[in-house]
Amino acid sequence: MHKKKAIPFRMYSFICCCITFLLPPTVSAQDKVDMVVTGGTVVTMDGQRRVIQDGAVAIRGDSIIAVGPRAEIESKFASTQIIDAHGALVLPGLINGHAHAAMSLFRGLADDLSLDEWLQKYIFPAEAHNVTPEFVEWGTKLGVLEMLRGGITIYADMYYFEDVVARVTKEAGMRGVLGETVIDFPAPDNKNLEQAFAYTQRYLDHWKGDPLIVAAVAPHSIYTCSEKTLQGAAALARRNSAPILIHIAEARFELEQSRAKHGATPVAYMERIGLLGPDVIGAHCVWVDQADIATLAHFNVGCTNNPSSNMKTAAGVMPLPEMIAAGEPVGVATDGAASNNNQDLFEEMDLAAKLQKVSRMDPRVLPAKQVVEMATINGARALHLENAIGSLEPGKKADLILVDIGPAHATPMYDVYSEIVYALKASDVRTVVIAGKIVMKERQMLTLNEKEILAKAQEYKAKIAASIAAPAMK
Repeated sequence: MHKKKAIPFRMYSFICCCITFLLPPTVSAQDKVDMVVTGGTVVTMDGQRRVIQDGAVAIRGDSIIAVGPRAEIESKFASTQIIDAHGALVLPGLINGHAHAAMSLFRGLADDLSLDEWLQKYIFPAEAHNVTPEFVEWGTKLGVLEMLRGGITIYADMYYFEDVVARVTKEAGMRGVLGETVIDFPAPDNKNLEQAFAYTQRYLDHWKGDPLIVAAVAPHSIYTCSEKTLQGAAALARRNSAPILIHIAEARFELEQSRAKHGATPVAYMERIGLLGPDVIGAHCVWVDQADIATLAHFNVGCTNNPSSNMKTAAGVMPLPEMIAAGEPVGVATDGAASNNNQDLFEEMDLAAKLQKVSRMDPRVLPAKQVVEMATINGARALHLENAIGSLEPGKKADLILVDIGPAHATPMYDVYSEIVYALKASDVRTVVIAGKIVMKERQMLTLNEKEILAKAQEYKAKIAASIAAPAMK
């Protein structure tokens, strides 16, 4: 009887490795995430501009973990919080590059006027009579309510009592790049420059490092701020690594004043005094020539297009194609509801495209895809936040919106970018997620008391109308 020879240990190990290699891999448990948005058409706005039919987005904490086809994401990730996106586009949250949220309480106060007359005769006096911390609180709530309902997840703001604006914005779960206004005449919150700089420093200190709020310094413009004020505001911002928000070359009178007073265009003057830099976000940038555009691009100044406001005040048409061609980061914005008169970024996208086409008599100018980029990834570039927001891709913040594509005005859909710009409305936004948290679900606001805000706005209308010699209320 033969004894079986023992298999040497090395041979045994080799055989086990071969068997293990040939066996099918063990199916691992699904990764747990906090939220999965699934079943919609995912418009990523990533580097490849992927549009994923029947796609999904996995979210953990405040960040995106994965984006891809629904079957792939659902096989890899599990969550107790599922958002059904069937029948909707899943978009990055829209970026409103310039607003004055609290001025929503001045909506319709003074219309059909030039910018200079509108400011000097109506808005500045109305602010002097009415703007208090409480006014700013309720005006900001009204503005934020409207923006969130329309799919805006971040906005850049310039106003007074900006610490109040920041508090309201954060309580609503919204992002903001929020600039405290610095101006040469006595303002509602600060009566002189020393007070303004001290307030702004406290404001910057308070909000430093906040996950939702980027505190900024906002010298109003070159026509309301002296050179000393402009340079002081810029120095304050740069000491604190804070953005600088400012109106740039908005109207013809600003260009004419700058040439008469400084012997240069507004952009050239700002360059001369050392104001321009990659931390600057300029609103409007309408009256700029080729040299100005090259300068803005050289300093990587973010600019925002405000078509409704610029049309309504007859301020002019921003030279968008030239700015984009120069590599200038350009976003799109509503401006304040007092000069627009709404905070609807879908309307701004539509007008941005059509205004450029008709002003140049060329339908090929500024195609829809470029406009969507302005409201998302290029809008993020204009705010210098493209590494965090503006597209749906792993590692970025989980800011996204669901937009219905089933209504009659949106059916059928052939091209997703044309659908967004020319067909969809702010009222089509059904769900909004910011930093991984739902702030509006199926058109129901979760972070704001809508009924209370609307009632308060009506109370303020009566107070404002009684406080000034305003035009007849409509």
